[in-house]
Amino acid sequence: MSRQRALDFDVPGLVAGVDEAGRGPLAGPVIAAAVILDPGRRIRGLADSKLLSPARREELDAEIRAKALCVAVGTASVEEIDRINILQATLLAMRRAVESLRLTPIKVLVDGNQLPRLAVRAECVIGGDATVKAISAASIIAKVHRDLLCLQLDALHPQYGFAQHKGYASPEHLSALRVHGACAVHRRTFAPVREALERETGSGAILPALPAA
Repeated sequence: MSRQRALDFDVPGLVAGVDEAGRGPLAGPVIAAAVILDPGRRIRGLADSKLLSPARREELDAEIRAKALCVAVGTASVEEIDRINILQATLLAMRRAVESLRLTPIKVLVDGNQLPRLAVRAECVIGGDATVKAISAASIIAKVHRDLLCLQLDALHPQYGFAQHKGYASPEHLSALRVHGACAVHRRTFAPVREALERETGSGAILPALPAA
């Protein structure tokens, strides 16, 4: 069981944790969440969302939303991912999440080793989703939000099985790409999708043109 480390409040004020879900999948948007916890309302069991069962993530998602000072979600679309690449789209989603917070933090702690451009002080925390409670909370919010979006994508495109694999490159998803080709929610710059498009058209151009940057 990982131990959560205490935040170093070197500057008085609110601290937000930020994490993302959906960098690796072949389809769907990338989601980021920002959470400012209430020190007076303890939430037991916060951990890296990947280590929690879906049912436990949903329980904690509801508790975080009820007890945190504020929660916000930011999204970067498939079109944005294809236009500016997945890293830049992830940072964009993180910036949107922070900027959507009802309260302005004095500092933002971001999981990983890359920072979005923000108007407030920000620090990277490698492995922060397992060691910083606010980042753990953000990882749970982002994961639950994206999983719900994948259920909606599954209803629209049931042939791909998004409800099961959440857009990741599972054998079932890759098989569906071979059989059905890619659809509009696939990230066409990701290699398996690009290859599926090339097999179908010879050019990879079946999706609508991306908007100008």
